[in-house]
Amino acid sequence: MTLSTSNIWLYWFMETFDLLISTILLRPYVFILLGLYFLAGSLQLGLKRIVVFTILAYVIAFISEYSSTRIGIPYGYYYYTGETHGKELYISNVPFMDSLSYSFLGYFSYSLALLMVSPITREGCRLELPNTPWYSKKALFLSTVLFVIQDVLIDPVSLRGSKWFLGQIYYYPEKGIYFGVPLSNFLGWFMVGFAIIYCFQKLDQKMGWSMECARNALMGPSLYFINMIFILSVTFYIGEYLMGMISLSIFSLLFSIAILKIRHALTQPGRAPLDKGTS
Repeated sequence: MTLSTSNIWLYWFMETFDLLISTILLRPYVFILLGLYFLAGSLQLGLKRIVVFTILAYVIAFISEYSSTRIGIPYGYYYYTGETHGKELYISNVPFMDSLSYSFLGYFSYSLALLMVSPITREGCRLELPNTPWYSKKALFLSTVLFVIQDVLIDPVSLRGSKWFLGQIYYYPEKGIYFGVPLSNFLGWFMVGFAIIYCFQKLDQKMGWSMECARNALMGPSLYFINMIFILSVTFYIGEYLMGMISLSIFSLLFSIAILKIRHALTQPGRAPLDKGTS
């Protein structure tokens, strides 16, 4: 009996491991982005905080997707086609990488929001955020908005996955007004993004982890825009020019605001080294 149980667990582990490897081969661009996310997050938040952020975001995202594909909350009804079953790892009916992607999308948004709302100082050729408002409502709200903006670019392109290498992995039973995406989807992203950042802020504050951060100010925001550039490239590649122009306008506005903030910091004289305190 013990041997039989051990064989079952071994079979399950090997099957899951094979699916994970298959997932990496099927979605290499996601795993590259995931690796860069862990690097950026470790530099800014510290390894412990970024691991906690990842787990928290994944759990919230999975619950939201599991719920929406069954009762339509919070995104409205949508369904995974199951086209990639056997090719990538699924948890229940939800692709593992889909929920996991909320982690880096959430962090990129949070990191850019912190850059936008924080005073920036220059230490030689380095930019620092000495008084990062980790737990502020302004950072929470802006992170949530930036999180939704990413989906405004991503979701219409993902919905046309049959035109590029993503594949047609999901669909909405009723066509939405924004290039096929219903507005309820963006409301759902707002709720989920808010939940991820809010829960992380509260847990982070309670545990006092922000004292351990390394304060890298630019890598997370850079990845936010790099991811946008990738999505924009796919949008134009599949011939969705109107969608691409709208997305490009959104990208240009956000990028210009970020550049202006950074440029202002670079024109300021360098300051004395800062202590490790945060506010």
